Amino acid sequence: MKVVVNGATRELPEGMTGEQLLTSLQLSPAALVVELNGQVLKTSEFLAHPLVEGDSVELVTVVGGG
Repeated sequence: MKVVVNGATRELPEGMTGEQLLTSLQLSPAALVVELNGQVLKTSEFLAHPLVEGDSVELVTVVGGG
């Protein structure tokens, strides 16, 4: 299935969850803001969400500093 992740189309396995996507991208959900199809989600909601053909995912990492 084709899913857009941060503006790039990716071919992903059917039924892949948000958690599996983050694992494949080597991203930690702890410091992440997730937008799915234009809606900001709690990371916990995204982890269990099964992705479907045509989804658009934006992943933004939170960086602290001072």
